Amino acid sequence: MLDNKLDILVLLRETSDPRPPARVTTRGAAISDRGLRRVPNPADLAALEEALHLKDNLGARVTVLAIGPERLDDTLRLAFSMGADRGVRFWDHGLEGGDAVADSRILARITGILLPDLVFTGTRMLDRGDDPVPALASAAAGMPCISAAVSFTPKKEWVEAERKSDRGARQTVTAPFPSTVLFEEVRTPRYPAVTSIAQSLNAPIEKWNLTHLGLPFWTVGAGGALLDAADYGVQRPDPVRVVTPDPNLPAFERILSLLSGGIKAREGKLHTLSIDDTAAGLMRIFREEGLMS
Repeated sequence: MLDNKLDILVLLRETSDPRPPARVTTRGAAISDRGLRRVPNPADLAALEEALHLKDNLGARVTVLAIGPERLDDTLRLAFSMGADRGVRFWDHGLEGGDAVADSRILARITGILLPDLVFTGTRMLDRGDDPVPALASAAAGMPCISAAVSFTPKKEWVEAERKSDRGARQTVTAPFPSTVLFEEVRTPRYPAVTSIAQSLNAPIEKWNLTHLGLPFWTVGAGGALLDAADYGVQRPDPVRVVTPDPNLPAFERILSLLSGGIKAREGKLHTLSIDDTAAGLMRIFREEGLMS
């Protein structure tokens, strides 16, 4: 594979800026995020830097992909200023209301069209933690997926990556081409030059929608979601005011008091049955579940 140039697709996503000011207001059942700033996901920029490092050393071709509205063009232009070769932004109003499974169909289809040797992105989102979409898309496309990668080395016929494991351990894994690699924030993204930023303003951004992918509209968005999105959530009733724990209490009890979150513990009840009644109850459950005839 290294005899030819690697084609690398980098997925760039946006996150909510955790720094103030951040304001979220509600009006009825609707939530307004006006005034909430959005920034490129730091782990995705680290994955982009990894791809650009391979471009500098092996002559790889780097394509950046953003899935979302027009404001993501700024993220793609940032990638152009850093050294990306091609930019694609996909958006269609039919995507609204979808879950991770529906969104993964989009990414898997785009991967099937572009046919990259490697798909890079961050292993988690800054504002909401792990994102299952890249892994689900990789599985749908029949590609292996390496998560939590901290280093990456392409070989002739396969890729080798070192990934974080449990309790701070490190694990070296290999996978064939093509593969998806989800990176930790290891490499610091480069700072683009002023001339590169100016040139990125005129860089062409390809704009795709569902007609370019050939996907039926009912397989994405709310129609293709396996999990229905809830309209709103409610707090658990009857909260209890949390007071400052008594400093004379042992540390463990003080921590339990703080972690209770002001919620009353649920009352538990223990039901005891005789051996015969317990066996009869289990047999009834097995029959109802179709485990016995």
